[in-house]
Amino acid sequence: MTQEKNENGNVNIEPAAKRARTDDTEKGYAPIKPEFIIDGVKVEETYDDEAAEEGDRGAQPESSKRSKKNRGQNKKRDLKQQKEEVRLCSSILDPSDPKECKFGADKCKNTHDVDFYLSTKPADIEGTCPVFLALGYCPTGLKCRWLGSHYDKETKTLIKAETDLSSQNYEINKISPEHRMDLQKHRYVFEKAGPYNKYLDSLVKNDENIAKQREDAKENAATYTEPPFKPAEKKRLNLHRAKIVSPLTTVGNLPYRRLMKTLGADVTYSEMALSLPLLQGTKPEWALPKAHVSEYPGFGVQLAANHHQQASKAAEAIYREAPNVSELNLNCGCPIDLLYRQGQGSALLDQPSKLVRILNGMSACSGDIPVTFKIRTGTKDHKNTAQSLVKRVLTETDVAAVTLHGRSRQQRYTREADWSYIGEVAQTVKQINEEKQENKDLTDTQPIWFIGNGDCFTHEQWYDAVNTEGIDSVMVARGALIKPWIFEEIEAQQYLDKSASERLEYLRTFANFAVEHWGSDEYGIEVARRFLCEFIGFTHRYIPVGILEKLPPKLNQRPPKWRGRNELETLLGSTDYRDWIKITEMFLGKASPNFQFVPKHKSNSY
Repeated sequence: MTQEKNENGNVNIEPAAKRARTDDTEKGYAPIKPEFIIDGVKVEETYDDEAAEEGDRGAQPESSKRSKKNRGQNKKRDLKQQKEEVRLCSSILDPSDPKECKFGADKCKNTHDVDFYLSTKPADIEGTCPVFLALGYCPTGLKCRWLGSHYDKETKTLIKAETDLSSQNYEINKISPEHRMDLQKHRYVFEKAGPYNKYLDSLVKNDENIAKQREDAKENAATYTEPPFKPAEKKRLNLHRAKIVSPLTTVGNLPYRRLMKTLGADVTYSEMALSLPLLQGTKPEWALPKAHVSEYPGFGVQLAANHHQQASKAAEAIYREAPNVSELNLNCGCPIDLLYRQGQGSALLDQPSKLVRILNGMSACSGDIPVTFKIRTGTKDHKNTAQSLVKRVLTETDVAAVTLHGRSRQQRYTREADWSYIGEVAQTVKQINEEKQENKDLTDTQPIWFIGNGDCFTHEQWYDAVNTEGIDSVMVARGALIKPWIFEEIEAQQYLDKSASERLEYLRTFANFAVEHWGSDEYGIEVARRFLCEFIGFTHRYIPVGILEKLPPKLNQRPPKWRGRNELETLLGSTDYRDWIKITEMFLGKASPNFQFVPKHKSNSY
């Protein structure tokens, strides 16, 4: 208890927990009810949010205030999972239907002795294989960690369900190995990007000589070059009040996006793919446009590029190799220094001519896939340039939508997003759409959608935005990571006090989707475990509305140390990554001694 005299000289006796709560609230702490606060313990977490939203690509932002010792926390994250000590040759995954080993049984580095391999495997995980339940069979075969659920030991055969479900549950946008090799060997023929890039190159020369051309109008007319062809007719987007999940790095993977589709998302995006590695045929980069069949239509691929040559070729390659894409989104907002120094991401905000060329090149070479772009308010604080940039880009290109994140590059995530400025830019887009409708030559063009982005964490914020004139919808990022059921709340127009068991089921669903995606063998499970830990690195930040003293909750509020209404709720809110690993063991079995995980949030690296 704390005693303090008031202005009348009387002694106020106030519980320490309540006093701490009041002080903490003033400092930006979440207003948790006193009975759920653990007295004398304060946790100040430092969240590396930009590492998830818009992509960290393994790099950390520079800061003049941060010492070299503390900078680059994520660079030392060794997340490569150990492989099995005894590995079974893939030619005999199904002993009843063996394939020919390309190395030969005598020279193969992996074992062909099934009984020996099975004797070295860890004990089976309890339950039924998620992949078997999803497909009716398990392609991992004898390597499956749930092998006992679909293997007859007496006959030594794999069990298959009567119904093959693979025609209903599969992944799309997989590039063929031959075409990926053509990219690596520079044999890939870009039928559209080749001639169109020559036209865009001529525009670069015109831009360089623009001062001279203005002096001589005749010379300017002589150097004008007609485009070699017009962009194809595009698919129509409908983003009016669409429930949109932002492109996210690491956690925005295929299993997470599948989970969000089950929870009401209308539009999902791939993790940011870099154009140059795509054109080099890099296997990890070509894994990013992959999607689950449930995501399409409504699946967008986000690209980063610093030149129209790269962007137009990447757009053509995706159109030809990953046709199940609803839109191509150009990232013009990523604030990280690695991309900025290369002229990608938010660096394009200060280069409107280059941005226009890149978007026109993408639009011309992406077939029927519409092109959109995502920007920030500008590169520097208090110097918003998005409004003038949007006006020029929408006038000189045929983009289908623009998304504005209400922060500058310099601001990062230090303050709340500026929704008043987002509203101003929305009015500019609305005016441009009206002018196009009045132009008789442009009446057949589609309206340009305008999407706001930044700090949306509640249904109230979502509706405040979409009820603002000119804003068609909201792109949700961290709000959907911390509270995956946010679209259910938007649909219900109320806060949903999800129980700990309900929240645990969401993690179970993610785990099952992850095993389907990465495989049910030891390696696939440990990869799934790693990404589940990454996901819990955000979901643990959720504070149940039932223990909050007042609403609405705010995304950037930090909680004091708190306990849940039961042990499971307390566990789900733990900041200790070792507890996150314990949660994964509920679905994926005991973590192997070789499993490695280091959280992005440095405050959790005890």
